[in-house]
Amino acid sequence: MKKTVREAFEAGEFVITGECGPPKGTEIEEMLHHAEGMLGYVNGINVTDNQSSVMRIGSLPVCRLLKEMGHDPVFQITGRDRNRLAIQSDLLGAEILGINNVLCLTGDGVQAGDHKDAKPVFDLESVQILQTVEALNGGHDLAGNEMKGSTSLFPGAVVTPESKPIEPQLMKFEKKVKAGAKFFQTQAVYDAENFKDFMKFARRYDVKIMAGLVLLTSAGMANYMNKFVPGVMVPQNLIDRMKEAGKEKAIDTGIDIMCEFINETKDICDGVHIMAIGKEELVPEIVKRAGLA
Repeated sequence: MKKTVREAFEAGEFVITGECGPPKGTEIEEMLHHAEGMLGYVNGINVTDNQSSVMRIGSLPVCRLLKEMGHDPVFQITGRDRNRLAIQSDLLGAEILGINNVLCLTGDGVQAGDHKDAKPVFDLESVQILQTVEALNGGHDLAGNEMKGSTSLFPGAVVTPESKPIEPQLMKFEKKVKAGAKFFQTQAVYDAENFKDFMKFARRYDVKIMAGLVLLTSAGMANYMNKFVPGVMVPQNLIDRMKEAGKEKAIDTGIDIMCEFINETKDICDGVHIMAIGKEELVPEIVKRAGLA
């Protein structure tokens, strides 16, 4: 059985996480089937929190189901939908449910999702949520009130190495480190040389860095991300490879591209976060083909 995310980081091992997007509705059989297939291949599974502002099952109950299955879940929590009372309440809830990893995010704007009339909250953004985790771990709430029992949460954050200009991201990265982030997962990266440049900066800090990798399934998907997903840039040579592969070999080529990136960068980072969106059943194959099994 693989070590938990925290145990693996502390042991200096290369950490592998997958991702689980809860469904819109209560039919969870397919989600659980894919999660079960990842057992033994990943150290943890991120559970998204109304990703892209699309209403779905909440992250916390799904984390609990994955915990019962034998996974070490990563609870994603955003400031978009909760004020500071709800954020603290959910973090305490995660603790008593045995969910220790928490990825602190500001969250996408509601205009990106399927409930455009929803009222965004944004009482706290990502740095402040990290500070909240630190306060709860220290036994008091954001108002300074002492609690009956502290948390032992393992806080993480996100960084976007492909962002242009990069300077605001690096400044935010430093703020997140100071706020208590112990590990970072990057937004999807495809340019290995650019990622290496980012890692030279990141290695100044005592934090763990995981390269975020989204599986390409078509050239159209790559073009869509370049156009509509901020901070993601798929190089033209990879788009050309996906075009040349055609429909029959597209996914296999996408896996090749991901494995090549892993092999080129695994010696300079601390792990990978594999996002096989809609193709979660392929995570075990990706891990094996990348030589990480």
